[in-house]
Amino acid sequence: MTVLVLRALGLGDALTGVPALRGVRRAWPGHRIVLAAPPGVGTWLTRLGVVDAVLPARGLGRLPWPWAGPGGAKDAPGCLAVDLHGRGPRSHQVLQATRPDALVAFGNPRAGHVGPEWVAGEHEVLRWCRLVRTVGGVCGPEDLRLGPPDPPGGRGEHVVVHPGAAAAARRWPPARWARVVAALVAEGRPVVLTGSADEQRLCHQVRCASGVGAAVRDLSGRLSLPALADLVASARLLVSTDTGVAHVATAYGTPSVTLFGPTPPAHWGPLIDRERHVVVWHEQSGTPPRDANANRLDPALDRVSADDVTAACDRALRPRPATAAGTTPRSVPARPAS
Repeated sequence: MTVLVLRALGLGDALTGVPALRGVRRAWPGHRIVLAAPPGVGTWLTRLGVVDAVLPARGLGRLPWPWAGPGGAKDAPGCLAVDLHGRGPRSHQVLQATRPDALVAFGNPRAGHVGPEWVAGEHEVLRWCRLVRTVGGVCGPEDLRLGPPDPPGGRGEHVVVHPGAAAAARRWPPARWARVVAALVAEGRPVVLTGSADEQRLCHQVRCASGVGAAVRDLSGRLSLPALADLVASARLLVSTDTGVAHVATAYGTPSVTLFGPTPPAHWGPLIDRERHVVVWHEQSGTPPRDANANRLDPALDRVSADDVTAACDRALRPRPATAAGTTPRSVPARPAS
């Protein structure tokens, strides 16, 4: 039997969906889990064993089903469908078109589907775990992990700075990134810039404006997703806005400083190892989210200064108190840096 799961979204969405994907596997042990997702992140999750195969999908276009690929309907009779993409109706309809034996999804009258209620303001990780638990899939925030939070060989000294984001609303100004990079280098920290091929110009601008370009390594446009994950997993610190790479840091327990703007940390912030992560957000708790894909810088993110981020980096880089054997570190809530 095949379980077809739809989450045709980006890196951060894929990683916040990992706990629910693990819950799907526990709900249907022995079944093949096929993830309809962009091929890059889907292939990576397949190699990590989170799913068994990826059905290449971007957005909510028609899925080629039955599918002859590994784990597809042509070599595994029967199909269940799970919507981890959205509240419907369109995502539900995409899966309904594959004619599954059953659909697991949030209730949506327009799609003619009865299911659990969608709760606005729920944390992204907890929302999908709640859905999967209704069919017996045990899962929770602890399932976010993709690797040990303390690598056997220890962490490197490099600080990864990722200045880009998919939307203008979450793109902090390059001049401020340059000041943060300069401050990190002044403290003797080896800085590595990362970004997509489309962000090479931005990273070059940040590197040049920092005034310490010779001490900064620019790897933008040169890393595959697995290579980026390895770099972040071994880093001393990751500094970024609320974008996909921040969730890589959460998955591997890498300390991070994350700049939030349109989206509250209560919706998308780290849920595990909170003592390792510092969030910078200049809004009041309970502030509703704004459009994270807007075409201009979000006002809350614009209120974040370079000094705010430098102070947050200092805090994140402080040695953590040693934990006695057999005890669990105290988890402190993520909160805006002062």
